[in-house]
Amino acid sequence: MGAGLRKPGGSASAPARSMARFGLPALLCTLAALSAALLAAELKSKSCSEVRRLYVSKGFDKDDAPTQEINGDHLKICAQGYTCCSQEMEERYSLQSKDDFISVVSEQCNNLQAIFASRYKKFDEFFKELLENAEKSLNDMFVKTYGRLYMQNSELFKDLFEELKRYYVVGNVNLEEMLNDFWARLLERMFRLVNSQYHFTDEYLECVSKYTEQLKPFGDVPRKLKLQVTRAFVAARTFAQGLAVARDVVSKVSVVNPTAQCTHALLKMIYCSHCQGLVTVKPCYNYCSNIMRGCLANQGDLDFEWNNFIDAMLMVAERLEGPFNIESVMDPIDVKISDAIMNMQENSVQVSQKVFQGCGPPKPLPAGRITRSLSESAFSARFRPYHPEERPTTAAGTSLDRLVTDVKEKLKQAKKFWSSLPSNVCNDERMAAGNGNEDDCWNGKGKSRYLFAVTGNGLANQGNNPEVQVDTSKPDIVILRQIMALRVMTSKMKNAYNGNDVDFFDISDENSGEGSGSGCEYQQCPSEFEYNATDHSGKNANDKANSASAHPGAQPYLLTIFCILFLVMQREWR
Repeated sequence: MGAGLRKPGGSASAPARSMARFGLPALLCTLAALSAALLAAELKSKSCSEVRRLYVSKGFDKDDAPTQEINGDHLKICAQGYTCCSQEMEERYSLQSKDDFISVVSEQCNNLQAIFASRYKKFDEFFKELLENAEKSLNDMFVKTYGRLYMQNSELFKDLFEELKRYYVVGNVNLEEMLNDFWARLLERMFRLVNSQYHFTDEYLECVSKYTEQLKPFGDVPRKLKLQVTRAFVAARTFAQGLAVARDVVSKVSVVNPTAQCTHALLKMIYCSHCQGLVTVKPCYNYCSNIMRGCLANQGDLDFEWNNFIDAMLMVAERLEGPFNIESVMDPIDVKISDAIMNMQENSVQVSQKVFQGCGPPKPLPAGRITRSLSESAFSARFRPYHPEERPTTAAGTSLDRLVTDVKEKLKQAKKFWSSLPSNVCNDERMAAGNGNEDDCWNGKGKSRYLFAVTGNGLANQGNNPEVQVDTSKPDIVILRQIMALRVMTSKMKNAYNGNDVDFFDISDENSGEGSGSGCEYQQCPSEFEYNATDHSGKNANDKANSASAHPGAQPYLLTIFCILFLVMQREWR
């Protein structure tokens, strides 16, 4: 009996001992597995309501956005794992990030373009109205002073102003030859008037014009006025053309067309954080800087010629304020021409005698056709200019000095615009966090500090860009054309600064392309940009710091698998 009772008891004690031996680890693993399952369920059920709300606020279909996190194996650019982004969301975010980038860059460039466009319009209006006022002033004064004799010869002066206008507008006028022709024609008219008792053939008048330089019938006025007009008009027209070139260059370069690699980087920077539910975390400033320097690499190569161009513009602006001031030349041009006429009248006897000696005695007119000499009639009056308050106002109620002072300040602000463009884009609060927020910002993988160094500006420096793959062997043709346009205009500016006439041609190219991506075709393009080597060790640290956050649902499954393997091994040991 006793033995029988012990046997069952002994057989019952074996499972108990087995449970005591293996029960605790098994229980712990079971609990761990249950906890992992609960944790995974919690992760799966994480709400995406805020991401969905922002997505719909951009005008996208709410059906694209899940209400809770889903598996992200479908994502191509953003991190896979549990995510709030569907495939449709990633595709639309990619297009939106491209639009956001184009919009911010356009805003920066449009502001600069508007400055140059408005200043060009103001200068152009001023110069044209200045010519109109000068012509009107001369006409009014000469009618009042010389009366019918002026009106009979007014086309001579009208032609002068027409040629000056044509030079300013078109540029294909040789100012020196045009002014020489004006004084030669004026001498012919004046010579006839002061010797109205004689008959002069065209051949005789041609002989008279040969003595112009030797006799100086108009005194020193033609020489001085020719020098002043030539320098002032060259400087004025060149400066106005420079403003127009700057306007057009900015207009063409501002039309950016991001490459596929740039678009991927923009998506990752601007919207991939939303897929992880980080809707309020902005991109790190240095992270944004690297992407912008990669996407705007070709614009950075424009900076060297742009700065040279701005410096040349400032040099010509100084001339406009000083000896080449077109306002100080044109405003009193009527006085100067009248002084020349009076000088011819006063010296008419000596001039005529020397001409008669050189060209031969002229034939007298028949007695019935002899008119009174000019010295005894119309030209006996002395020219008296209007008082300053009677003179017409200059263009738009302003002055050249005020216009130049304003535009000089704008030119100085425009220096280094293209090398500063990436930073200016990232300074926009829509694009990046501020410089002071370096730890709680989006670094492309999570909410953490961005550890890479910022690469240099320009195409040549992008081989070390950690965020954007840039083909440094393919410069952009649009940027190249604008570099050439700036180079040509800079050369003309320097000629104008030295008082030399310049030949203008239309450097705008209607077929230059509608957009500029990444590229500057200049192997020899000088660069003044800094170069910062990429911190590769920083890249590894950044990867390690964010590797766990890349797949938030992986850890519970690993723990479950480990516990299952442990239980299997226990049975094997048994």
